[in-house]
Amino acid sequence: MDQLTPTQLRSEDDAKLYETLLKSRTVQKVNEQISKMEADNPYSTRRRLLATSVRLSPTMAPDLHRMADECIAALGMETPLELYAFPSAQFNAMCFKPEDGKLYVMFSSSLLEGFTENELKFVVGHELGHHVYRHHDIPIGYILRGQQRPDPRLALSLFTWSRHAEISADRAGAHCAQDFEAVSRALFKLASGLTGKFIKFNLDDFLKQVDDMSLLDAEPGENAPKEDWFSTHPFSPLRVKALQLFDDSVLAKDGKTSRADLEVGVQRLMSLMEPNYMEGRTKVSEAMRRLLFSGALMVANADGDISEEEIAVFEKFFGKGAFTDSLNLDSIAADLDDRMAQVQEKASNSQCMQVLRDLCIVAKADSKEAEVGDDERAVLYRLADGLKVSHSFIEQTLCCDAELD
Repeated sequence: MDQLTPTQLRSEDDAKLYETLLKSRTVQKVNEQISKMEADNPYSTRRRLLATSVRLSPTMAPDLHRMADECIAALGMETPLELYAFPSAQFNAMCFKPEDGKLYVMFSSSLLEGFTENELKFVVGHELGHHVYRHHDIPIGYILRGQQRPDPRLALSLFTWSRHAEISADRAGAHCAQDFEAVSRALFKLASGLTGKFIKFNLDDFLKQVDDMSLLDAEPGENAPKEDWFSTHPFSPLRVKALQLFDDSVLAKDGKTSRADLEVGVQRLMSLMEPNYMEGRTKVSEAMRRLLFSGALMVANADGDISEEEIAVFEKFFGKGAFTDSLNLDSIAADLDDRMAQVQEKASNSQCMQVLRDLCIVAKADSKEAEVGDDERAVLYRLADGLKVSHSFIEQTLCCDAELD
């Protein structure tokens, strides 16, 4: 466990999207502007912190500094810290981009007084994780709040990346805390503002919120609302669920789940916050719908016979009467590779998974009592290969997703 590096802990989607966004001309231009401002005023962050908050020296906060030192060692960091506190009834913490070789971490007074030691270690590790993974290299706040708005696709990519960046930081925090129960309580407190004095925390009940979200999103056309798309943080229950997957994985002390299955599980969770492509008006949404149309028919016809149950699910996606005997299945099959290529080229990995998730619903339509057949699985695997998604995603989705009402 101790030999794991921060790179090994990092969410794969965070790393991939980070590298892609760094190549964006908009991101590069904003970073150039920030560098110029920092050169003109090199100590602005520290000056502001000293003026508006209290610096917590090792003498004033020995336990907090000890926790920070333990997190620094766990994450293999060398950058020295300065810790600050500011008065606030809200639980909050933040890490600032280093200045003059020092990293600054600030905590709200209520968080410092309302969290236990291991809960605080999770928070400290989370904030340090943002630094370790250089998340400040993507200045999302400057880009989204700037005078010139980014194009919609870049904006959605920034929000999606930010949510995966939080997953990486959460893993860093969990790695430091080594206490999943404390980590879960910390996220509950951050989500609710409650310290537990009058409310008894129950992990199973907290996680049930994710299951309820999944059930609501299982109906075609009722996917994530717009406010989800533009959220920089995953919902706290999703974060706990993602950390539960992490705790069960080979990246944790006693976990058994493979790294690949961990990442697939997290991707499935994050897809709950992606836009609904069935009603989208973009070229990406159109390409996804076209692939769903063809793929659903190929999956349904995999055994040579399209059942009434499969037709019913198909028409839930595309409307009553969308399935007719006049559909040319041979022509549709011949066009499948091209439709897969269009989606793979235009869509994000999470969007590809959305299409595959919906195709799994079709596959399960007439298999309530039995396993999805080998023929249908073969078509799903072919589609997964075309979209560069692992077969593990198909298996997890067939195993775990709720049936349509």
